[in-house]
Amino acid sequence: MSLQAFSSSFINKFIYLKRAFGNQPFRLLDIGAGNHSATKVKRVFPQCEYHGVDLERDYNNSEEDFKRMTAFYEMDLTQLDFSPIPDNYYDAIVMAHVIEHLHNGDAVIRGLLPKLKSGGYMYLEYPGEKSTRLPSMRGSLNFKDDPTHVRVYSVQELAALFAANQCTVLKGGTRRNGWFIAAMPFRIVASWLQGKKLQGNIFWDLLGFAEYVWVRKE
Repeated sequence: MSLQAFSSSFINKFIYLKRAFGNQPFRLLDIGAGNHSATKVKRVFPQCEYHGVDLERDYNNSEEDFKRMTAFYEMDLTQLDFSPIPDNYYDAIVMAHVIEHLHNGDAVIRGLLPKLKSGGYMYLEYPGEKSTRLPSMRGSLNFKDDPTHVRVYSVQELAALFAANQCTVLKGGTRRNGWFIAAMPFRIVASWLQGKKLQGNIFWDLLGFAEYVWVRKE
């Protein structure tokens, strides 16, 4: 495993996917497939069949990223037309830092669940209620730092939604990733050495910016 793949394997969503699938092949639907997500996933899970969804094709992706995708669906999730995506096909769906941009995220989740196989998993991550009380900072530390954030969700709200749709929340709460907390001083020094301004996401795990749920479909 490369150093990049090793460090990426400590990302929360990858930790849960690793527990579920190990090194076995699986089909993944990644909701929010920008920022080179396909390449990052394939580094850690080279046998994963990767399908991406995003509002725009060119959201910080390269042709190399698209070569690693089996399929890409360009769509506005809020329109609730998921017909291009196959039903009962995926072993896992990941939706990290997307739902807070959707005024109808609950309806989006209900529309995506038929795409997941029975026994499949879904991972959601989003800024929690605590993020509304954190100080403002470049790179988002307060919920309102990103003007495209439109709705605050909670573990309790999402757990009720999943329970009503034949799913079980296996784990959920505030994201406190020990790896990123331990790496925080090194990331701060690296930013200074590179002449970059500190980004709020460096402090997410220490301050409890994000919440998550890990769900299994019955």
